Amino acid sequence: MIVEEKTPGLVQQGAGPSGTGKGGDDLVQFVTCRIAHEEFALDVLSVQEINRMVEVTRVPKAPYFVEGVINLRGRIIPVLDLRRRFGLSSVDRTDNSRIMVVLVRQRMVGLIVDEVVEVLRLPKVMIEPPPSVGNSAGAEFTQGVGRIDDRLLIVLDLNRLLLPSEQAAMEAATH
Repeated sequence: MIVEEKTPGLVQQGAGPSGTGKGGDDLVQFVTCRIAHEEFALDVLSVQEINRMVEVTRVPKAPYFVEGVINLRGRIIPVLDLRRRFGLSSVDRTDNSRIMVVLVRQRMVGLIVDEVVEVLRLPKVMIEPPPSVGNSAGAEFTQGVGRIDDRLLIVLDLNRLLLPSEQAAMEAATH
């Protein structure tokens, strides 16, 4: 993962680089971010880089949650606003807002988040299946829920962020 700039407060927690904790528990490494008042986790292997907000070029006829495109070292990358995708109201961007560049179905996509919080390792046993009933932001895109002390992390399934028809519409609008 490339972090383009020093993100204030971005820390790494958990076990050492071996990938296992005490007793051989399997660990999963996540990058956590905040959208509204919810904390989300993305598999660190899917996160290519984290960038400060840059100007995003709007694209006509793009799906409502596609902010536009950016030029990332010569590659045109579509950028999704996760607030809009999750049905939340838009807010002004802050100094903490970031674009997380991730792989979604073999395609690099930027995700606008309110803040990147930390990189952490979590034992797999601390991740529960998503609740069957839920109306919280991003519930239909959830792979599971992680528990760390009194915190709950919503683990996103990036492959569920876009329905095939939405991906086709995004591809058509951003190419």
